[in-house]
Amino acid sequence: MAATSLPFLLFLFTFFKFSASQTADQTLKTFLFRVDSHSKPSIFPTHYHWYASEFADPPQILHVYDTVFHGFSASLTPDQVASISSHPSVLAVIEDQRRHLHTTRSPQFLGLRNQRGLWSESDYGSDVIVGVFDTGVWPERRSFSDKNLGPIPRRWRGVCETGVKFAKSNCNRKLIGARFFIKGHEAAANAGGPISPINDTVEYRSPRDADGHGTHTASTAAGRYAFEASMSGYASGIAKGVAPKARLAVYKVCWKESGCFDSDILAAFDAAVNDGVDVISISIGGGDGISPPYYLDPIAIGSYGAVAHGVFVSSSAGNDGPNGMSVTNLAPWLTTVGAGTIDRNFPAVVILGDGRRLNGVSLYAGSPLKGKMYPVVYPGKSGMLSGSLCMENSLDPREVRGKIVICDRGSSPRVAKGLVVKKAGGVGMILANGISNGEGLVGDAHLIPTCAVGADEGDAVKSYVSSTKTPTATLDFQGTVIGIKPAPVVASFSGRGPNGLNPEILKPDLIAPGVNILAAWTDAVGPTGLETDSRKTEFNILSGTSMAAPHVSGAAALLKSAHPNWSPAAIRSAMMTTASVTDNRNQTMTDEATGKASTSYDLGAGHLNLGRAMDPGLVYDITNDDYVRFLCSVGYGPRVIQVITRTPLNCPAKKPSPENLNYPSIAALFSTAGKSSKTFIRTVTNVGQPNAVYRPRIEAPRGLTVAVKPSRLVFNEAVKKRSFIVTVVVDRKNLVFGEAGAVFGSLYWSDGKHVVRSPIVVTQMDPL
Repeated sequence: MAATSLPFLLFLFTFFKFSASQTADQTLKTFLFRVDSHSKPSIFPTHYHWYASEFADPPQILHVYDTVFHGFSASLTPDQVASISSHPSVLAVIEDQRRHLHTTRSPQFLGLRNQRGLWSESDYGSDVIVGVFDTGVWPERRSFSDKNLGPIPRRWRGVCETGVKFAKSNCNRKLIGARFFIKGHEAAANAGGPISPINDTVEYRSPRDADGHGTHTASTAAGRYAFEASMSGYASGIAKGVAPKARLAVYKVCWKESGCFDSDILAAFDAAVNDGVDVISISIGGGDGISPPYYLDPIAIGSYGAVAHGVFVSSSAGNDGPNGMSVTNLAPWLTTVGAGTIDRNFPAVVILGDGRRLNGVSLYAGSPLKGKMYPVVYPGKSGMLSGSLCMENSLDPREVRGKIVICDRGSSPRVAKGLVVKKAGGVGMILANGISNGEGLVGDAHLIPTCAVGADEGDAVKSYVSSTKTPTATLDFQGTVIGIKPAPVVASFSGRGPNGLNPEILKPDLIAPGVNILAAWTDAVGPTGLETDSRKTEFNILSGTSMAAPHVSGAAALLKSAHPNWSPAAIRSAMMTTASVTDNRNQTMTDEATGKASTSYDLGAGHLNLGRAMDPGLVYDITNDDYVRFLCSVGYGPRVIQVITRTPLNCPAKKPSPENLNYPSIAALFSTAGKSSKTFIRTVTNVGQPNAVYRPRIEAPRGLTVAVKPSRLVFNEAVKKRSFIVTVVVDRKNLVFGEAGAVFGSLYWSDGKHVVRSPIVVTQMDPL
């Protein structure tokens, strides 16, 4: 037991060391305390009375958690924290961290059609409740109308919290609940440091959305039909969410320009599960691709508690692609969603003085240049980095006035560079990708005529400027084009595998639309979100895995409505095993960053295909006990596991293996000197017609042998579950690992009607 609790003991050791070195500094910091709830003395009527009496003074306690987590968060000095840490009932101490937001036609692109298939069979998700953790909501938007919706589901126990510019009447039969969580943010601001107190002139102490991100994600998941929708004429048509009749409950945990604090996020998990949500959508995570272990990650802990209560949790994979191992939100009970493009684009063209046309994108909606040619200048020519990036005050008006300016992408917001150009007297901007962004482009609602171009076009326009005496150009904006091929393509920014915590679990799980997505927007800021942008827009077009996760949340609402008895794992399995790996040319999906074929590290099991997910045939189900065995398998001891699971338990005498978690994908890790074969056990549940016989088909790359036993799975009225064994053997002489350090294959089960696909990933990885 002592050995398996090592991560926890190491954490406490480093924590005490930190406390000891800080004794002189008694500044307040917020911590989350995981308390063994069974230890509460009977003298106290509630856990809060116990915490307030024995651990911290009432004013210091921010949140008390009792559903997905047992314990409290409090703002304390290092000495107080050290004292509480030594209490025998305290299982873990976690410092409050700041998280960040992972910032139409997409429903049709997922295979949804009116009056048939999943939309009609789930009644558009009408009785399912989707909880969105984000920046709040702008409730007046048409996307949140409750016209023709039935009564609020009777099981709903939530509230409509009032506050600044948010009244009870802002909730309705569509937006059935709204709450805000600010105590963690305020404690961090009061303690000094980089977080400023809430600025009441630009933010609302209420569920109202001052940022726009939350309104956008909520309407993407479950927005109603809104006719004649567009953003300044771009992407015009009918805007609608994936589950248009699902009910929405909004949990504001993120604050304008301040991020989102773990203590507040965990409180939202606690409230949402108590309120009765069916699905949670959380487009929030760590940055820089670093993921804490599950027992120190409140998103992982909160979502475990939600999933254990039957709530499906969809989370964004992060925007740190195309680097490898950049995927975040890695817990195996979470559904982790990367981003793909859709078949709609907003082309803009740079026309050079020599007649060449360079293709890019833009959402600029102001006065066009009407073909007039202007001189072009590249401030980066001088070698000054701030000039090449068009940073604040870096441009010389004498060189820029009356010209189109080439600015390199990076370091400052894309639209903010245009304001720098405008201030210096420039008439337009060519925004050029560097090598890290490759050819990946996203549309922005620029304030001056601007065309964003990929790295190759950026190099072409720079070489034209340096080799021409009087370089000139104009910009041509071509509006909205649909039917783009290829699509989907994996977005270059989308977080990539392998999973940095447990490579035995493939992450991301799948991808969904996340590039240039039209959805509702706040009135508090313009479409760029910049203070100086005074434009108002009912809808906005955004890109990010933040946009992809609510597509999967809406999809989960539809599947839950059509199949009320399916567990969160069954819903995820249905999406993963039916996902597409080909694009609209019927060719292997490609990667925007490289133009090459994408792999399972880029898109997981594939792109969400809701036309097939409703009837997947077989599902890979996972119970709470299975997740506990997984936690035992990665070396966590009972006390550490209790931090996550809330209840005391013991690990089996024989340590399980993590790759035997009943996941819909298979990841085989081989060390250079170890065994050449691995065996995996999986169990499938038949959710199709009762009498069915499934046979396997294997796609394995050269140097890999994959065998499956038994050679068929027979189901009938009495037998709904069948197990099988997959053996993967590597021929080290003939196996050539690709650029990602892995090779990829597939296992298909088919009964003639259904095709159930699992990706297979084989990688060579020596333990550290």
